[in-house]
Amino acid sequence: MPPCVIFEDEHLLVVYKPAGWNTHAPSPFAGEGIYDWLKHREARWSSLAILHRLDKETSGVLVFGKTPLANKSLTEQFTARRVHKKYFLLTDGNAPKNSFTVKTTLLRVGEKYASRPGGEIAETKFTPVSDAKFAINNAGLKMVSAEPLTGRTHQIRVHAAESGFPILGDTLYGGTESARVYLHAAEIEFTHPATNQLVKFFAPVDFGGEPRLALRTAAIEPEITNAFRVIHGASDGWPGWFVEKLGDFLLSQSELPLSVKQNEELARLANIFAARGAYHKMLSRHVRKSNVADASPQLVFGEPAPERFEILENGIRYELSFNEGYSVGLFLDQRDNRRRLVTGHVAADFFQLPSANSHLLNCFAYTCGFSVCAAKAGARVTSLDLSKKYLEWGKRNFALNGLDPAAHDFIFGDTFHWLRRLAKKGRAFDAIVLDPPTFSQSKEHGTFRAEKDYGKLVAAALPVLKAGGVLLASTNAADFSPEEFLAEIEAAVRAANRKIRQRHYVPQPPDFPVSREEPAYLKTVWLNIS
Repeated sequence: MPPCVIFEDEHLLVVYKPAGWNTHAPSPFAGEGIYDWLKHREARWSSLAILHRLDKETSGVLVFGKTPLANKSLTEQFTARRVHKKYFLLTDGNAPKNSFTVKTTLLRVGEKYASRPGGEIAETKFTPVSDAKFAINNAGLKMVSAEPLTGRTHQIRVHAAESGFPILGDTLYGGTESARVYLHAAEIEFTHPATNQLVKFFAPVDFGGEPRLALRTAAIEPEITNAFRVIHGASDGWPGWFVEKLGDFLLSQSELPLSVKQNEELARLANIFAARGAYHKMLSRHVRKSNVADASPQLVFGEPAPERFEILENGIRYELSFNEGYSVGLFLDQRDNRRRLVTGHVAADFFQLPSANSHLLNCFAYTCGFSVCAAKAGARVTSLDLSKKYLEWGKRNFALNGLDPAAHDFIFGDTFHWLRRLAKKGRAFDAIVLDPPTFSQSKEHGTFRAEKDYGKLVAAALPVLKAGGVLLASTNAADFSPEEFLAEIEAAVRAANRKIRQRHYVPQPPDFPVSREEPAYLKTVWLNIS
């Protein structure tokens, strides 16, 4: 499968979009589309313009504009129908034996579109592909090429279905249920906005590949990251089951012991990733009542992991362990936020993160993942946590990355208590990270529940945040809605007579895909506060 970026120059960015990834997320709470992900990924992509779209379940080539010249030129070419696009589809229906063209007018009817009088003109040319070679072990499937001569929503899907060969997997339009919608945007051809030369870009069709793995391949850079989520529950067709690749090992998680089918899939994944071994962890709501041995992941097959082993994430090294209880040392859903601290780039037009010679406070630091990234960017970091064991773990993470722990501060204690102490001492930070556990208890503060106490936490942190400072607020409390989460934070800021100058809400990363069956749980917002 090709990498995410196919071509880039001063004016254009051409990328491959795997099936299952939105072109542009419908809302900030619905997961991150590839357009959003690219804009937030690197500063040089922060001004991208989306010039055309693909449905979530359609894979293929996408073109983004990087300059006003490119945006104007491509928009004009699309409007004048001078852009040539070619798709491929699979069907188990009555595929055509000869080329033909469908021309109708399309209207929206409920959740889908249909050919009806009074709609917009849509025209599609279909051609059977007789010599198709694709890794699908089903003789009843046929491949058809589709050239949309117009650019109407769902027009290929509608025209194929109404012509008697619905696309495999496209259940919305009568297709047979399958692993994905087997529609792929293979080619796009247009005039380059600067050179006026005809250019053509390709994303080779690969209907034999796995959509789930293609998504990870496009979003993860293996040279700098070897830890990511491989199966994210129902979004990947496995309700209640989650699998992560952690360096040379796989970690499986569910509320029940592995089923025979899950065991077989785990073994298959281990073969794909050349994993040395695989572990399984039982998810429990009563983990605090379990001892370390019972809460720790158990070896399923392969060789046991060392007591401590390393993984690589965005070029940063972290120590993990399967012998320390419920948590292995790093939460992968915060990978992109940690990268934002390393690069100093949150999103387009967001205030540049403080780096060299700045001071960052990481509350609930755990093993200091955020702290290491801020320190790599040049910040002086204070890590605060209720566990001495995790702070020592954090110091080892500093050392793994060539950072001297002695040049930074590590404070053991209750976050609320220490925020009050730091405020009394007149301490102030350029940035503060708040990523508390959903539930915690301490002798000094008592019980903390994210759903009812997050506003109090923000209020406690604001006195030690400098004017113009950046606050990273996050929670994985599934029952805490994004709207309530943001409202709690905003109310605390107003009550402190502070103002939010900039706000950027961050969805879950692509390897934690959001779906109706597997809703978003992670909520994160970056705030620049005056």
